[in-house]
Parts: sequence; C-alpha cells; structure tokens
Amino acid sequence: MSTVSSTPILRTTVIWSAIVTGALAVVGAVVGYLVAAESGLWSALLGVLLAAVFLGITSVSILIANRWFGTDLYVPIFFGIVLGGWLLKFIVFLVVLFVVRDQPWVNELVFFLAIVAGILASLAVDVIVLTRMRLPYASDTKLPTTDPDDTSVRE
Repeated sequence: MSTVSSTPILRTTVIWSAIVTGALAVVGAVVGYLVAAESGLWSALLGVLLAAVFLGITSVSILIANRWFGTDLYVPIFFGIVLGGWLLKFIVFLVVLFVVRDQPWVNELVFFLAIVAGILASLAVDVIVLTRMRLPYASDTKLPTTDPDDTSVRE
C-alpha cells in the first residue's frame, strides 16, 4: 500500500490543533473562572474539549481511512469510516447536550463561547496549515519510467 499525499497535511493539522486546544483550554479555564467562578471554569473546559473532539474526529477518521489507499475497496472504506465518524459526532453531540443542559454547574454562556472559540481556533489552524503546506496538483499519480513508443527498449 502507498501513502496519500494529503496525510502529512492532516497529521500537521491534528498536531497543531491539539497544541492550540491545550492553550485555549488554559485561557478558557482562567477566563471562565474569572467570569463565573468554578462553574465557568468547568463550562469552559467542557466546551473546548467538545470542540476539539468534534473537529478532530474528521481529520483522524480520514487519516485512518487513508491506510487503505491503493486497495480495491479504498473508496467504500474511506466513505464508510468518514461517514461513520460524522454519525458518531452527531450522536455524541446530542447525548452531551441532553446530559449537560440541565446540570447546575454549567454556565451556558461560557460553555457556548468556549465551543465557538474552539471551533474558530481549529478553523484558523486548518487555514494556516493548508495555506503553508505544498500539495502537488497531480498528486498520488505514477508516471511511466519508459516511453511505450520507444522501439529501442524492446529489442
């Protein structure tokens, strides 16, 4: 099996998103604590964590699916894994909202703003990584090493 040329870009995105999420968790926890005491701290941490998990599932699922690149079943495996990841995100999102919505320790405003900050930070990382990485226009292709019309090679 060969590797897909987008794999280094996705790995870099996952690594930088993890670093930015860690920094955002620290900032969110401090700001959340200053705004709404302990409930703000936990709300901010939960919001940043959810944003990171939801946004990371797509990149990680693509990286996992790319392991089957070059096989006959690559396309159905790829779409099965990626769509399965999206379904997982949807189900987890609904479960978390139903569980967290009535908790007394959740500050809804801090929670919402932390999720939005996490999403914006992840999108910023994606844009920066994708604009700085180089991907050839004709990626993942193999060119012939000999000219098929060259008669001197055949003799």
